[in-house]
Amino acid sequence: MKFSELVRLLEQNGFRVVKEKGSIRYYGKEGMDRLIRLDYHGSKEIPTGTCHAILKAAGLKERGRRGT
Repeated sequence: MKFSELVRLLEQNGFRVVKEKGSIRYYGKEGMDRLIRLDYHGSKEIPTGTCHAILKAAGLKERGRRGT
């Protein structure tokens, strides 16, 4: 999964950028008291462990994707 795809997935699930400093973006959603930190790198692939950690923190599952 690429960073741009992950951002699209977060935004489709109600997350919005709360604050941004350089390439680091913090996403939040109403009803969640935690922010999701994402070091945005556009079209680069996200390391597998990082991707899983972000999805877990956001309370999302990977939908139909394997090997990311």
